Amino acid sequence: MVIENMFGFGDIVYLKTDKDQLPRMVYSLKVSQAEILYEVICGTHMSSHYDFELSREVNVLMTTTN
Repeated sequence: MVIENMFGFGDIVYLKTDKDQLPRMVYSLKVSQAEILYEVICGTHMSSHYDFELSREVNVLMTTTN
């Protein structure tokens, strides 16, 4: 079996919907027959996300305020 994951262990990623664009580190992958969930950590907060929710780049438009 070959698992084609977009992010690997230790990669720094950003949630596309996080207004603060805090960096998160990938620490675990949950693999099932139909999907891959990436478990990420930011400080003491852990959460699970699909690849389409994550980005390798900071979205500066999310953090820009008037």
